[in-house]
Amino acid sequence: MVSRTVLFNCDEALQMKAVAVLIQKASAFRSSIWLSRGERRANAKSLLGVMSLGIENAAELQVTAEGSDEAEAIDTISAYLAQPEF
Repeated sequence: MVSRTVLFNCDEALQMKAVAVLIQKASAFRSSIWLSRGERRANAKSLLGVMSLGIENAAELQVTAEGSDEAEAIDTISAYLAQPEF
């Protein structure tokens, strides 16, 4: 299991699109991927789960991945959250 803290950097107008792309990226991995914000934790492959975190610009998120491709997953998801590109 690997974890990394990342600062979400996304314009407010694009946040819903960023979340949708995040879920697509997370779903491409076999590993379990979790996002945590404060006391809340959500499956990064679940739209409702990620939305329940109330992620906003400049939010600090903990990304955790566990599985056979965890290193690649944590790198990909962390890089995307820091600089979302569509």
